Amino acid sequence: MESANQDINLNSPNKGLLSDAMTDVPVDSAAAGRTSAPEGLTLAEEEELRSELAKVEEEIGTLRQVLAAKERHCGELKRKLGLTPLDGLKQNLSKSWHDVQVSNAYVKTSEKLGEWNDKVTQSDFYKKTQETLSQAGQKTSAALSNVGSVISRKLGDMRNSATFKSFEDRVGTIKSRVVGSRENSTEGLNSPSGAGDKPPQDNTPF
Repeated sequence: MESANQDINLNSPNKGLLSDAMTDVPVDSAAAGRTSAPEGLTLAEEEELRSELAKVEEEIGTLRQVLAAKERHCGELKRKLGLTPLDGLKQNLSKSWHDVQVSNAYVKTSEKLGEWNDKVTQSDFYKKTQETLSQAGQKTSAALSNVGSVISRKLGDMRNSATFKSFEDRVGTIKSRVVGSRENSTEGLNSPSGAGDKPPQDNTPF
């Protein structure tokens, strides 16, 4: 019977109440802290630091509540004004870019780049390189125009040569012969008798 009662007690739904009650027992943190106090601190200094820590944590909690309330109020104002999160993002980006532009590093970098650009464009090497490239471009365009004029002149000379004219005459003669032979053959096919110039035979009986 005793073993059965023990099984019932172990399987009962209230078996975890004892362990829960033991875990919910509050522990005095100050008493636990006293056992492991940092070296070089007296009990009075430790108590003073712990009270200051509690005050700071309480202030942090209060500030968090105030910040959450302010954020809710800010969100309501933006919603009433019709401002979307995208507008806020654009505003933040523009403000960040403005801050970057007015920063000392950006201003100094811009000034340095301007100085380097002036030095490069005013240097003799840059001027000589620019003049060389300009002359090379002019020479290239002149050479291309000369090549085009030479090619067109060569074609004109070729067409005016005796060889090209005799070749044109031969092609014209061959063309006229081919066209003439085609016309003769079509005339023979289109004759009404279909059998040359023979007169039709008269088969009537005497």
